[in-house]
Amino acid sequence: MSGFPGLSFLPRFIVGLSVFLFVDAPNLYGQPSELPATISWSEETDSPNNTIMEGVIATHAGGIYTLRRRYGGGFSKEAAFVEFHDKDLKMKRSQELDLKFEGKMRDFERVILLKGQLYFFTSFANQAKKKNYLFYQTLSERLIPSKKLVKISEVDAINKDRKGAFNIETSRDSSKILIYAQLPYKRKEPERFSLQVFNDSLDLLWEREIVLPYADNLFAVEEYRVDNQGNVYLLGVRYKDGAGLRRRGNPDYEYVILAYTRDGVEATNYEVDNSNYFMTDLTFRVADNGHLICSGFYSNKGTYSIKGACFFRIDPSGQKIYEQNFKPFDFDFLTEHLSEGAKERARRASESGNPKREPELYQVKLDELILRSDGGAVMVAEQFYVQEYVYRYWDGTLRYDYYYNYYDIIVVNIRPNGEIEWATRIPKRQETVNDEGYFSSYAMTVVRDRFYFIYNDNARNLAAPEDRPRTVQRFNGRQSVIGLAEISKDGSLRTWPLYANRDADILTRPKACRQIGSRKMAVYGESGRRFRFATLQFQ
Repeated sequence: MSGFPGLSFLPRFIVGLSVFLFVDAPNLYGQPSELPATISWSEETDSPNNTIMEGVIATHAGGIYTLRRRYGGGFSKEAAFVEFHDKDLKMKRSQELDLKFEGKMRDFERVILLKGQLYFFTSFANQAKKKNYLFYQTLSERLIPSKKLVKISEVDAINKDRKGAFNIETSRDSSKILIYAQLPYKRKEPERFSLQVFNDSLDLLWEREIVLPYADNLFAVEEYRVDNQGNVYLLGVRYKDGAGLRRRGNPDYEYVILAYTRDGVEATNYEVDNSNYFMTDLTFRVADNGHLICSGFYSNKGTYSIKGACFFRIDPSGQKIYEQNFKPFDFDFLTEHLSEGAKERARRASESGNPKREPELYQVKLDELILRSDGGAVMVAEQFYVQEYVYRYWDGTLRYDYYYNYYDIIVVNIRPNGEIEWATRIPKRQETVNDEGYFSSYAMTVVRDRFYFIYNDNARNLAAPEDRPRTVQRFNGRQSVIGLAEISKDGSLRTWPLYANRDADILTRPKACRQIGSRKMAVYGESGRRFRFATLQFQ
């Protein structure tokens, strides 16, 4: 198989929290020799005040570059830091990037690595000229930004609230860079944007201004990609009722893919529609042969649930959609973690033949589509939703609490003909409050024909099978253990608690972890201002 897969405050629940990592409980978990990986932590380091680790930018020269941010607000000013960690993931250098420009502050956009050179992108809205500019600077080996700011793009900015926006995307081989910029437009008029494609030396290859064939309240761009040849593809949602809102339970939208090929000269629309099914989520990747591999989920009920997986290909040269396939998940997969009573009710509903009562999975978010070398694909998704609770005090003031729920990881392996080879669920239940799921979710690594996932879990869920509770126990930041899950090529699942050094008194943040080698993952953890990386080495 090929391919790998901002917060404004620190989470309240972690303040003053003593994290307990299980390190020597062989009778509870089994022998450490059974683990498919070893973990070694780097030394502990203090981070700059009020900063958040965003994650790994890239691997280079045996180490990794990481990005750290401080979001403005209160007495803190916005800041960005690039850090370099050596092959043992020990931090060797940290450099704050200057965001000042003509006495004002630029907006941080992104840092990317191209041919061994780091590029630092910022934008600046010039209100006098009503323009929003995109700049880049190179970073030296010591991570010092060059004094020369190179303007690479600009858009009209009507005012500070309508100043346009820049998005930067790289191709799979990092040889092409897309700058997608939103352009100002009037309400209910077609949305406008510009496409600029550059090579890996940031020389402009082609550019084009686009006016969508839909009113802005009838269409929304969800994904944009550039392939290794410089062709650009946009995945969008076309609404049927003009509300411009998704996930309200009704199937009121359909997917459209817009293709801009031959240096942007040729434009093609692919309407992804099937009257028999409603696609609730869709993503795509560009294969090595230039074809688009599209996959997602569909439902019989509406936008909140899924019944099965869909898969199809698009041949841009022949301008056709082919091998379109819709396959339902089997009953056991859909009801895997239900109680016996709930499973029996679902069985009766399924046997009744009423599609509105058949079991489906709810609140599933599609995260990754990994292309297989044989033409198939693997989808990775997670059950995720946010609940809002409003409380009114005696004086009439309101308090808003947000509950972040990250549940099972779902992995679906799809054959080249679009059929589901297997589907596996990794059970977890992460529930936190007012922290934007800071320590929730998961990180993934692909090692040969196996998938590995790490996530924070309640220790009871990783006990020996005969000692595990009947229902999945929730992780809420206390007494946690790092869970390690392995899915093999036949879809079978094994899980372990990940043993860590006794002095690694931190809580892992999966969203900041990343695969950095064919058998290696960088694992990040923190507690207050203290942080450290670990190398997770797979066999």
